[in-house]
Amino acid sequence: MSRPAAKAAPAERILSLSAQALTETGRALTGRCVVGLLEDLAASQLPQALADLARLHPGATLEVLSISSAAMREAYDAGHVQLVLDAVPDVPGPPRWTVRRPLAWAIGQGVDVAADPLPVVLFSNPCTWRTSVLETLERTDRRWRVAFESNSLVGVLAAVRAGLGVAALMPANIEPAMACHDPDALPTLPDVELGLARHPRTAGDPLVDAVETALRRVV
Repeated sequence: MSRPAAKAAPAERILSLSAQALTETGRALTGRCVVGLLEDLAASQLPQALADLARLHPGATLEVLSISSAAMREAYDAGHVQLVLDAVPDVPGPPRWTVRRPLAWAIGQGVDVAADPLPVVLFSNPCTWRTSVLETLERTDRRWRVAFESNSLVGVLAAVRAGLGVAALMPANIEPAMACHDPDALPTLPDVELGLARHPRTAGDPLVDAVETALRRVV
């Protein structure tokens, strides 16, 4: 879904945050912060916003990781990842805060949304979003069939582009040609709950503080 007016907002917020950090600390931020992001978030404006923050603080190194939940938990437990922003069930520690974000339908070119059964493009298991999407279809008595599944956002988007079916995605990752323009054509999707975990050994770290604040404001 194309939302040009919203794209500049994250960068503007990061610039404001960075100026605030410089004022409060009296110096540029330094150090290293590794952020684990859900792939759907890593494909949105968040990495660019973090890159803007790093550019304003050349003494700081920021790294974004998008790996499996098991690998992320291992890296977090070992202290290699300082912050993780993911779906709440996959956060590798008690979330410091949570936020609910919507899902929206992406429709492949030429796909008939009235088809019975509805061709659906899904993320491979395990995936909490997959479960909630299928439960939504079941509750609304929509028959469906799995047309394609992938364990990556790239694969799901490729399948939708190829016209294989419909998929539930975060709005920022839906291309204009995939947008659903009829809100009644498909069942309303539930929100997803995202949460942020912060490694306890980073308490008081000004760089991690700034990155966490940036993530919360942008998300």
